Amino acid sequence: MDKTLLKGLMLLEALADQNGKPVTIPVLAEQVGLTKSNTHRTLQTLAHAGYATRDEVTGNYRSTFKLFELGAKQMAQIDVRQFASSHMRALVEFTQETVHLSILDGGSVVYVDKIESAQPVRAYSVLGRHAPAYCVATGKILLAHQSQEYQTRHLTDLSAYTKATITDLPTLKAELARASANGYAVNRGEWREAVGGVAAPIFDAFSAPVAAIGISGPLERLSAKRMKELAPSVQDAALKISRAMGYRK
Repeated sequence: MDKTLLKGLMLLEALADQNGKPVTIPVLAEQVGLTKSNTHRTLQTLAHAGYATRDEVTGNYRSTFKLFELGAKQMAQIDVRQFASSHMRALVEFTQETVHLSILDGGSVVYVDKIESAQPVRAYSVLGRHAPAYCVATGKILLAHQSQEYQTRHLTDLSAYTKATITDLPTLKAELARASANGYAVNRGEWREAVGGVAAPIFDAFSAPVAAIGISGPLERLSAKRMKELAPSVQDAALKISRAMGYRK
Protein backbone atom coordinates (compact mmCIF):
# COMPACT_ATOMS: atom_id res chain seq x y z
CA MET A 1 0.00 0.00 0.00
CA ASP A 2 1.27 3.46 -0.94
CA LYS A 3 0.88 5.39 2.32
CA THR A 4 1.82 8.73 0.75
CA LEU A 5 -0.91 8.37 -1.86
CA LEU A 6 -3.37 7.31 0.82
CA LYS A 7 -2.57 10.45 2.85
CA GLY A 8 -3.20 12.58 -0.20
CA LEU A 9 -6.55 10.94 -0.87
CA MET A 10 -7.59 11.33 2.76
CA LEU A 11 -6.77 15.04 2.67
CA LEU A 12 -8.53 15.44 -0.67
CA GLU A 13 -11.70 13.95 0.79
CA ALA A 14 -11.40 16.15 3.88
CA LEU A 15 -11.07 19.25 1.70
CA ALA A 16 -14.06 18.20 -0.41
CA ASP A 17 -16.14 17.83 2.75
CA GLN A 18 -15.67 21.55 3.47
CA ASN A 19 -17.97 22.48 0.55
CA GLY A 20 -15.41 24.87 -0.91
CA LYS A 21 -14.68 26.73 2.34
CA PRO A 22 -11.01 27.35 3.26
CA VAL A 23 -9.77 25.31 6.19
CA THR A 24 -6.67 25.52 8.38
CA ILE A 25 -3.85 23.00 8.42
CA PRO A 26 -4.36 22.12 12.13
CA VAL A 27 -8.03 21.34 11.52
CA LEU A 28 -7.23 19.14 8.53
CA ALA A 29 -4.41 17.41 10.39
CA GLU A 30 -6.78 16.53 13.21
CA GLN A 31 -9.48 15.29 10.85
CA VAL A 32 -7.23 12.85 8.99
CA GLY A 33 -4.94 11.92 11.88
CA LEU A 34 -1.71 13.29 10.41
CA THR A 35 0.96 15.56 11.84
CA LYS A 36 0.80 19.21 10.87
CA SER A 37 4.08 18.92 8.93
CA ASN A 38 2.83 15.88 6.97
CA THR A 39 -0.44 17.65 6.29
CA HIS A 40 1.37 20.76 5.08
CA ARG A 41 3.66 18.82 2.70
CA THR A 42 0.78 16.79 1.28
CA LEU A 43 -1.35 19.90 0.76
CA GLN A 44 1.52 21.52 -1.13
CA THR A 45 1.61 18.50 -3.44
CA LEU A 46 -2.15 18.65 -3.96
CA ALA A 47 -1.91 22.35 -4.73
CA HIS A 48 0.89 21.73 -7.21
CA ALA A 49 -1.29 19.13 -8.97
CA GLY A 50 -4.23 21.53 -9.09
CA TYR A 51 -6.49 19.74 -6.61
CA ALA A 52 -6.14 22.33 -3.85
CA THR A 53 -5.45 26.02 -3.61
CA ARG A 54 -3.92 28.10 -0.82
CA ASP A 55 -5.17 31.49 0.32
CA GLU A 56 -2.11 33.75 0.23
CA VAL A 57 -3.41 35.90 3.12
CA THR A 58 -4.65 33.31 5.62
CA GLY A 59 -2.62 30.28 4.48
CA ASN A 60 -5.76 28.15 4.56
CA TYR A 61 -6.55 25.56 1.89
CA ARG A 62 -9.64 24.63 -0.06
CA SER A 63 -10.38 22.17 -2.84
CA THR A 64 -10.59 23.22 -6.50
CA PHE A 65 -13.03 22.24 -9.23
CA LYS A 66 -10.63 19.64 -10.59
CA LEU A 67 -12.39 16.87 -8.68
CA PHE A 68 -15.69 17.96 -10.19
CA GLU A 69 -14.13 17.95 -13.64
CA LEU A 70 -12.82 14.41 -13.16
CA GLY A 71 -16.21 13.24 -11.96
CA ALA A 72 -17.91 14.92 -14.87
CA LYS A 73 -15.58 13.17 -17.30
CA GLN A 74 -16.41 9.80 -15.77
CA MET A 75 -20.12 10.53 -15.96
CA ALA A 76 -19.74 11.62 -19.55
CA GLN A 77 -18.16 8.28 -20.44
CA ILE A 78 -21.10 6.49 -18.83
CA ASP A 79 -23.74 8.66 -20.51
CA VAL A 80 -22.17 9.01 -23.93
CA ARG A 81 -23.99 5.95 -25.29
CA GLN A 82 -27.42 7.42 -24.73
CA PHE A 83 -26.40 10.66 -26.43
CA ALA A 84 -24.78 8.80 -29.32
CA SER A 85 -27.44 6.21 -30.12
CA SER A 86 -29.55 8.09 -32.68
CA HIS A 87 -26.50 9.59 -34.39
CA MET A 88 -24.87 6.17 -34.66
CA ARG A 89 -27.98 4.82 -36.38
CA ALA A 90 -28.02 7.74 -38.81
CA LEU A 91 -24.34 7.22 -39.60
CA VAL A 92 -24.86 3.52 -40.30
CA GLU A 93 -27.72 4.32 -42.65
CA PHE A 94 -25.70 6.95 -44.51
CA THR A 95 -22.37 5.11 -44.77
CA GLN A 96 -23.62 1.51 -44.84
CA GLU A 97 -20.67 0.59 -42.63
CA THR A 98 -20.43 -0.64 -39.04
CA VAL A 99 -20.30 2.19 -36.50
CA HIS A 100 -18.33 1.96 -33.25
CA LEU A 101 -18.33 4.06 -30.10
CA SER A 102 -15.07 3.80 -28.16
CA ILE A 103 -13.42 5.22 -25.05
CA LEU A 104 -9.73 5.44 -24.23
CA ASP A 105 -8.26 3.22 -21.52
CA GLY A 106 -4.56 3.87 -21.17
CA GLY A 107 -2.97 2.72 -24.41
CA SER A 108 -6.08 0.88 -25.55
CA VAL A 109 -9.60 1.65 -26.66
CA VAL A 110 -12.67 -0.16 -25.41
CA TYR A 111 -15.67 -0.63 -27.69
CA VAL A 112 -18.64 0.47 -25.60
CA ASP A 113 -21.30 0.38 -28.33
CA LYS A 114 -21.68 -0.52 -31.97
CA ILE A 115 -24.27 -0.88 -34.72
CA GLU A 116 -23.55 -3.45 -37.38
CA SER A 117 -23.67 -2.68 -41.07
CA ALA A 118 -26.19 -4.57 -43.17
CA GLN A 119 -23.40 -5.40 -45.62
CA PRO A 120 -22.71 -9.15 -46.02
CA VAL A 121 -18.97 -8.50 -45.54
CA ARG A 122 -18.20 -6.26 -42.57
CA ALA A 123 -15.68 -5.59 -39.81
CA TYR A 124 -15.72 -7.92 -36.81
CA SER A 125 -15.57 -6.56 -33.26
CA VAL A 126 -16.81 -7.45 -29.77
CA LEU A 127 -18.27 -4.98 -27.27
CA GLY A 128 -16.13 -4.61 -24.17
CA ARG A 129 -12.99 -5.78 -25.95
CA HIS A 130 -9.81 -3.74 -26.01
CA ALA A 131 -7.80 -2.82 -29.09
CA PRO A 132 -4.41 -1.06 -29.25
CA ALA A 133 -5.29 2.61 -29.60
CA TYR A 134 -2.45 3.37 -32.02
CA CYS A 135 -3.79 0.80 -34.51
CA VAL A 136 -7.45 1.82 -34.85
CA ALA A 137 -9.10 5.05 -35.97
CA THR A 138 -11.07 5.70 -32.78
CA GLY A 139 -7.94 5.13 -30.71
CA LYS A 140 -5.78 7.34 -32.88
CA ILE A 141 -8.11 10.31 -32.71
CA LEU A 142 -8.40 9.99 -28.94
CA LEU A 143 -4.62 9.72 -28.57
CA ALA A 144 -4.28 12.76 -30.83
CA HIS A 145 -6.11 14.83 -28.21
CA GLN A 146 -3.98 13.67 -25.27
CA SER A 147 -0.89 15.42 -23.94
CA GLN A 148 2.60 14.57 -25.18
CA GLU A 149 3.27 13.14 -21.74
CA TYR A 150 0.25 10.84 -22.02
CA GLN A 151 1.28 9.68 -25.48
CA THR A 152 4.85 8.97 -24.41
CA ARG A 153 3.70 7.08 -21.30
CA HIS A 154 1.25 4.81 -23.12
CA LEU A 155 3.00 4.31 -26.45
CA THR A 156 5.99 2.35 -25.24
CA ASP A 157 5.31 -0.94 -27.08
CA LEU A 158 4.37 -0.40 -30.71
CA SER A 159 3.98 -4.03 -31.73
CA ALA A 160 3.18 -4.86 -35.35
CA TYR A 161 -0.18 -6.56 -35.88
CA THR A 162 -0.15 -6.25 -39.67
CA LYS A 163 2.29 -5.04 -42.31
CA ALA A 164 0.55 -1.65 -42.14
CA THR A 165 0.94 -1.13 -38.36
CA ILE A 166 2.91 2.00 -37.49
CA THR A 167 5.70 0.85 -35.16
CA ASP A 168 7.93 3.93 -35.23
CA LEU A 169 7.06 6.46 -32.51
CA PRO A 170 8.03 9.65 -34.41
CA THR A 171 6.01 8.46 -37.42
CA LEU A 172 3.05 7.69 -35.19
CA LYS A 173 3.23 11.05 -33.44
CA ALA A 174 3.29 12.78 -36.82
CA GLU A 175 0.20 10.80 -37.77
CA LEU A 176 -1.53 11.83 -34.54
CA ALA A 177 -0.64 15.47 -35.18
CA ARG A 178 -2.24 15.24 -38.64
CA ALA A 179 -5.32 13.62 -37.14
CA SER A 180 -5.64 16.43 -34.60
CA ALA A 181 -5.30 19.05 -37.33
CA ASN A 182 -7.75 17.31 -39.69
CA GLY A 183 -10.31 16.51 -37.00
CA TYR A 184 -10.42 12.82 -37.88
CA ALA A 185 -8.15 9.76 -37.95
CA VAL A 186 -7.96 6.80 -40.29
CA ASN A 187 -6.92 3.18 -39.95
CA ARG A 188 -5.47 1.59 -43.07
CA GLY A 189 -5.51 -2.06 -42.05
CA GLU A 190 -3.20 -1.50 -39.07
CA TRP A 191 -5.06 -3.68 -36.56
CA ARG A 192 -6.73 -6.29 -38.76
CA GLU A 193 -5.63 -7.16 -42.26
CA ALA A 194 -7.73 -5.47 -44.94
CA VAL A 195 -9.97 -3.66 -42.41
CA GLY A 196 -9.97 0.12 -42.23
CA GLY A 197 -11.88 2.92 -40.58
CA VAL A 198 -12.44 6.62 -39.99
CA ALA A 199 -13.15 8.20 -36.59
CA ALA A 200 -13.76 11.60 -34.99
CA PRO A 201 -13.61 12.72 -31.34
CA ILE A 202 -16.54 13.39 -29.03
CA PHE A 203 -16.09 16.19 -26.49
CA ASP A 204 -17.97 16.90 -23.27
CA ALA A 205 -19.05 20.23 -21.77
CA PHE A 206 -15.48 20.78 -20.50
CA SER A 207 -14.06 20.32 -24.03
CA ALA A 208 -12.46 17.05 -22.94
CA PRO A 209 -12.31 14.17 -25.46
CA VAL A 210 -14.40 11.49 -23.74
CA ALA A 211 -15.09 9.12 -26.62
CA ALA A 212 -14.80 8.64 -30.36
CA ILE A 213 -17.24 7.53 -33.04
CA GLY A 214 -16.01 5.74 -36.11
CA ILE A 215 -16.94 3.61 -39.07
CA SER A 216 -15.10 0.47 -40.09
CA GLY A 217 -15.24 -2.00 -42.93
CA PRO A 218 -13.17 -3.89 -45.47
CA LEU A 219 -10.60 -1.80 -47.30
CA GLU A 220 -11.97 -3.01 -50.62
CA ARG A 221 -14.96 -0.76 -49.85
CA LEU A 222 -13.25 1.78 -47.60
CA SER A 223 -10.57 2.93 -49.97
CA ALA A 224 -8.49 6.01 -49.11
CA LYS A 225 -10.73 8.07 -51.38
CA ARG A 226 -13.91 6.69 -49.83
CA MET A 227 -12.68 7.30 -46.29
CA LYS A 228 -11.88 10.91 -47.16
CA GLU A 229 -15.37 11.31 -48.63
CA LEU A 230 -17.05 9.86 -45.53
CA ALA A 231 -14.88 11.68 -42.98
CA PRO A 232 -17.12 14.81 -42.89
CA SER A 233 -20.16 12.64 -42.07
CA VAL A 234 -18.28 10.98 -39.21
CA GLN A 235 -17.15 14.39 -37.94
CA ASP A 236 -20.70 15.72 -38.17
CA ALA A 237 -22.02 12.81 -36.10
CA ALA A 238 -19.28 13.37 -33.51
CA LEU A 239 -20.07 17.07 -33.30
CA LYS A 240 -23.79 16.44 -32.86
CA ILE A 241 -23.10 14.03 -30.00
CA SER A 242 -20.66 16.53 -28.47
CA ARG A 243 -23.28 19.30 -28.69
CA ALA A 244 -25.81 17.04 -26.96
CA MET A 245 -23.29 16.59 -24.14
CA GLY A 246 -22.86 20.33 -23.66
CA TYR A 247 -19.88 21.02 -25.90
CA ARG A 248 -20.08 24.55 -27.30
CA LYS A 249 -16.88 25.28 -29.23
